[in-house]
Amino acid sequence: MRTANYSELRNNLKHYLDGVINDSEPLLVHRSGSESVVVISLDEYNSIKETEYIMKSPAMMDIIRKGKEEIEKGKGKPVKIEELWK
Repeated sequence: MRTANYSELRNNLKHYLDGVINDSEPLLVHRSGSESVVVISLDEYNSIKETEYIMKSPAMMDIIRKGKEEIEKGKGKPVKIEELWK
């Protein structure tokens, strides 16, 4: 994870924000006398929120667990990703 202090971030904002997007790497910003913060891309944030939503659903987690058990027992079958969108 890249790090910067508040002054570095302010002086090189475009550079740091481009790095967050282009490298898909969060940025830890240290703030003197205050709590640090993490800057992430919108795609990363949306992914985290989607995972959080799925994990809050007991029914969805049950489906995922059952699927995992089936795969571990050899009951799964290979699927080509492109076939899912037909």
